[in-house]
Amino acid sequence: MVLTAPHLALYVHIPWCVKKCPYCDFNSHAQRDATEHHAYASALLADLDADLAQFGFARERPIVSVFFGGGTPSLFAPELITRILDGCRERLRFAADVEVTMEANPGTVEHGSFAGYRAAGVNRVSFGVQSFDNELLARLGRVHSADEAERAVREAQDAGIVEINLDLMYALPAQTLAGALADVERALALQPTHLSHYQLTLEPNTEFAARPPVLPDEDLGWDMQEACQARLASAGFAQYETSAYAAPAHRCRHNLNYWEFGDYLGIGAGAHGKLSDNGSIVRTAKLKTPKSYLAKAAGAERLASCAPIAERELGFEFMMNALRLVEGVDADLYTQRTGLDRTALAPILARAVADGLLLEDAARFQPTADGRRLLNELLIRFLPERERVSHSGRE
Repeated sequence: MVLTAPHLALYVHIPWCVKKCPYCDFNSHAQRDATEHHAYASALLADLDADLAQFGFARERPIVSVFFGGGTPSLFAPELITRILDGCRERLRFAADVEVTMEANPGTVEHGSFAGYRAAGVNRVSFGVQSFDNELLARLGRVHSADEAERAVREAQDAGIVEINLDLMYALPAQTLAGALADVERALALQPTHLSHYQLTLEPNTEFAARPPVLPDEDLGWDMQEACQARLASAGFAQYETSAYAAPAHRCRHNLNYWEFGDYLGIGAGAHGKLSDNGSIVRTAKLKTPKSYLAKAAGAERLASCAPIAERELGFEFMMNALRLVEGVDADLYTQRTGLDRTALAPILARAVADGLLLEDAARFQPTADGRRLLNELLIRFLPERERVSHSGRE
């Protein structure tokens, strides 16, 4: 395969939260104290050193975005975020306009901290608000109130951080259509540049999966989605991905890199990476538990897995990301990112067009409105034949 080297991003995983939310299936762990934060910062840089020893080509490619995810990165004091970012800058070449995002829980950020985060290089903050209804926040196990969320957003803006994302969920326990729209209104009043708006789902191995709350039915959930989409559109927020809405020129570059099948280094407990070099695309994953990761971050044992993506799976891997984008992607990007000849997709594409799931455009792979609504059905078509049959049998 001949690959065109894509953009390179850096993901930094902070695994601790104040407590585990009942709907969360991310690699997050309730924090008992903060004594391990300094050791973890050292482990992150040791992990990066080990990655660069294994994938030395990454030093030569500029980092276009950094994303601190979790967990709750805002549990780390600004001086620790500074230490981590400075260490990364010493090892990697940051683009002049690098986007640096930090996720924050409104209930964990101390007053005045945002000035410190901004001085460290954070220029985008993503707040896990989820709702502005205090009763619903309690049902979701969140540790903040609606007023605390509003105050935290304003403090970040006062510190000079312009790029603000708010995470909102809908179809929450006992939520009404009016309640879902009220959440969107309160979010818009804070003048964010970006909104992530997604439906609550009951994920396996979560407290909600074990003891499911009563959720709005499918029809009401769909009504919420359509009404909130319309309100966001009227406020100038364009939907550019399944759950992502942005004001003009404020799309999240880090997430776009994922959806366009770009490359990324992943450091931290449970962090994933994807790297392309010498005709091979490798996925990595780090040890998940903080204890194991801290003990082994500097060596080969930090890797829970490191394996190339099989060529027969590349088409599905690419489409699983690209078709989340409302505008789809340039068809040539398929060959640039996978090294595969896209003419081999012609029969699958033709059937998807005939079934109304893809737009008929030889220059782009772009889902129709039905294709976005039935995305899983569309994606199954790009699975290798054996997996496609197996998956269909489980439905």
